[in-house]
Amino acid sequence: MGEQTGADVKFVDPTELSKAMTNIAERSQRIVSDFLARQATDGKMGSSDPLNIGDAFLQMTTKLMSDPAKLVEAQMNLWQDYMQLWQNTARRLMGEDSTPMVKPESGDRRFKDEMWEENEVFDFIKQSYLLSARWVQGVVANVEGLDDHTAKKVDFYTRQFIDAMAPSNFVATNPEVLRATVESGGENLLKGLNNLLEDLERGKGKLSIRMTDLDAFKVGENIATTPGKVVFQNELIQLIQYTPTTDKVLKKPLMIIPPWINKFYILDLRPKNSFIRWAVAQGHTVFVFAWVNPDETLAAKSFGDYMQDGPLAALEQIEKATGERQVNAIGYCLGGTLLASTLAYMAAHNDDRITTATYFTTMTDFAEAGELSVFIDEAQLQAIEEKMAEKGYLDGSEMAGTFNMLRANDLIWSFVVNNYLLGKEPFPFDLLYWNSDSTRMPAAMHSFYLRKMYQENQLVVPNAVSLKGTPIDLRKVKLPTYMISTREDHIAPWKSTYAATQIYGGPVRFVLSASGHIAGIVNPPEAGKYCYWTNTKKAPKDPEAWLKGAEQTDGSWWPDWQKWITKLGPEQVDARTPGEGKLKPIEDAPGSYVKARLS
Repeated sequence: MGEQTGADVKFVDPTELSKAMTNIAERSQRIVSDFLARQATDGKMGSSDPLNIGDAFLQMTTKLMSDPAKLVEAQMNLWQDYMQLWQNTARRLMGEDSTPMVKPESGDRRFKDEMWEENEVFDFIKQSYLLSARWVQGVVANVEGLDDHTAKKVDFYTRQFIDAMAPSNFVATNPEVLRATVESGGENLLKGLNNLLEDLERGKGKLSIRMTDLDAFKVGENIATTPGKVVFQNELIQLIQYTPTTDKVLKKPLMIIPPWINKFYILDLRPKNSFIRWAVAQGHTVFVFAWVNPDETLAAKSFGDYMQDGPLAALEQIEKATGERQVNAIGYCLGGTLLASTLAYMAAHNDDRITTATYFTTMTDFAEAGELSVFIDEAQLQAIEEKMAEKGYLDGSEMAGTFNMLRANDLIWSFVVNNYLLGKEPFPFDLLYWNSDSTRMPAAMHSFYLRKMYQENQLVVPNAVSLKGTPIDLRKVKLPTYMISTREDHIAPWKSTYAATQIYGGPVRFVLSASGHIAGIVNPPEAGKYCYWTNTKKAPKDPEAWLKGAEQTDGSWWPDWQKWITKLGPEQVDARTPGEGKLKPIEDAPGSYVKARLS
C-alpha cells in the first residue's frame, strides 16, 4: 500500500460525520419501513425461490455426493494447489522470483490495479480466489447425471456466486479501495453509503444500481436527435419518418422494427454512431417504430397484436406517406423475431409488400438459446406469470436485472465497487443510459413469447404457431434475406441465430460481426473498429463449417449491407420529406412514446 504520512491522510470532520450518519439512519429506517409496508399491502412476500435455484442445486449435491471418491480427489487437488501457492508466496516474500500459478483472463478488469501484481499479499489473495473459482467450477461442471437444463442452471448460478465473492468486491481485500479509504479518511465509504441509499430509494427498497449519470442525457436533445417527424400513432407504436439528407433516395422505403424489450434509440444514440442517421445519408427513406411503454391497460395485447398494430399497420401508413406499396424491412433482436413471424403470416396471405428482410442478432430457432434459457422453466414461467397477473405487465427492472446477470462483472459488480466502495459518481455514458431506460412487457404478449418460443421452440415448427387465426410457416418466407449476428453475443448467440439459414426459402446472406449484441451492430464505418466475416458459398448446416470457410474483412459491416440492399433495388426517386404525403406530422422525432421513462 505504500507509506502514509500525516499530511497524506484526510480526516472526516466529526460534526459532519455525525450529521451524515444521522441522515443515513433516518433514510435507512424509512426505506425499510416502506418496504415492509408494501409487503403487507401485497399480502405475501412471494416465492422464497422464484428462480427455482434450490431444486437445481439439491439435484447437483445429490449427484455429487453419490461419488465421494471423486469429490475427495478434487479436494486433494485443491489442497495441493494451495500448498504450492503458499510456497510461491513465501519465496516472493524472501525476494525470490515466482511464476504465478493462475492468472486472470485477458480483459478481466477486476484486477487491473498494479498492487494485485506488485504486492505479495494481494497477489496471494488474487491467486487463491482464482484457484478456488476454477476448482468450484470444475467440480460443478463434472457432476454426472444432471439433465442439460439443470446443469446449465447450476453452472450459471455458480458463476454468479463466484463473481459475487471476488476479493475486489470487498473493502478489506481491494487495494484500490483501501488506498482511497486511507487517502480520504473514509470519505469514500461515506459517499458510497449515500450512493447506496439513493439507489435503494430510487428502486423503492429494491437495489437499482445507477450505471451512469442519469441527468447527463435527455432523449431528443443530446441522444436520439436525427431530424424527423412522427407521422402516425396507435396504441402500440409511433411511426417516425426521418428527414432526407440527399436529393435522391431509393425508391423502396426502409422500415425498421426495433425490439420492444428496449427502446429504438440504440440505433440513434449520437450522430457519430447512429445507424438511422447513416441510413438516411445513404439515400434511404427511413421509417422507425417507437414502441409504447405499456401499462396495465395493455395487459391483453398479444404477439399477434404487436404484428397487427406494428409492421402491418406501418406498411399501410408508409404507402400513404410515400406512395410506395413495397418496402425493405429490418428487425433487431425481438423485432427481428416479429419480422420473421410477420413475413410468414404475409406469405400465408400472399402479401408481398416486404421485398427484402434484414435481421440484426435475431433468433427464430430457440433450441440453443444460450444463457437466457437458464431463466426458462415451468416453475420460473409460472412465477413470472403470477407477477404479470397482478400488474398486467412485467416490470422493466425484471428484464434489466436478467440481462445484467449475463455480464455480472461488467454490469453489476464494477458499479458496486465504483459507486459504493470508492464512492465515485458513475461516468456519463449514453449506451448505459439507454441500458437503464427499461420498458415493460404486456402480460399476454410476454407469456406467449416465453412459452411458445423460448420454452417450446414452436416458431420453427410449421403451422405450430398461429397469429390472428393464421398458422404460420417460416419455410414459406422466400424473399432475399440478410442476417447479421455477432460473435460474442450473450443474448442471441450467433450459432443459434445461424440456424435460420436452414429455414428460409429464399437466398440468405449471413454475416458475422465481431464483438457483442450491441457493439457489433452499432459499429459505424468511421470508427474503424472490429471486423466481420462473410462466406459466399451456400450456407452449410454447421455454423462452425461456415466460419471455417468465411473471409474476414476489417471494419464495419454497414457498407456490405448497403451494397447488398442497393443491388436488389437500385431505383431512385426524388427525396421525400415527412408531411409531403398523405400523412401529416403529429410531433417532432423522436416522439413522446420513447420519452416515457419508468421512475
